[in-house]
Amino acid sequence: MSEESALERRLHSLVAPIVTDLGLELYDLDYAGGVLKVTIDTLPGSPGGVDVDTLAQCTRLVSRELDHTDPIPGHYTLEVSSPGLERTLRTPRHFQREIGKTVSIRLRDVGNTDRRINGVLVAADDAACTVRVDGTAAAPIGDDRVVPYDQIDRAKTVFVWAAAPKPGKPGSGAKKPGSKRADRPADSSASKKAPKKTSTVNSTDNHPDNHHDDQETMPS
Repeated sequence: MSEESALERRLHSLVAPIVTDLGLELYDLDYAGGVLKVTIDTLPGSPGGVDVDTLAQCTRLVSRELDHTDPIPGHYTLEVSSPGLERTLRTPRHFQREIGKTVSIRLRDVGNTDRRINGVLVAADDAACTVRVDGTAAAPIGDDRVVPYDQIDRAKTVFVWAAAPKPGKPGSGAKKPGSKRADRPADSSASKKAPKKTSTVNSTDNHPDNHHDDQETMPS
């Protein structure tokens, strides 16, 4: 995982109080390629998610603060979004709050023969996480593997659909003769279509054209 830059630390100090005042949590902040991505979330244990109106409000407030403090030179794009069902894991705190979830981790190319690790996140501290390889949230059986954060290239949680009841089980209902309906697999491609809400602002030379594009995107 990449370390937070000095600019990102400065941006974090400006954005975090705004998000906190809205009763939300700054889940992630990333600046690269002229795009500032701010991910906000409800507090742990809170019901529901972040709605589009709240995203738009947060975008306006953050944009106003960045106009005033001017921490980013030149043109940039501000994107404020909610995490969605599958969450990017970039910091120790991200891993710590997702313990018990199914995760997918890709390692850096440092001589690892198997760069992909899939399983249940069973522990996390400030230096490394522990993944029960080949386990699932429903059946966490497998070998525990300790993964230092500095060996991780990318990591995310994996949303797993519950399998459909098998024929003949209570409450499942019998299949009709000739039916081709298949049970939905636990790792369904539909997990990639979890809605992610995003609000954007384009800024040019410290005088943003406050064009807000509030939308709910559906990743392909």
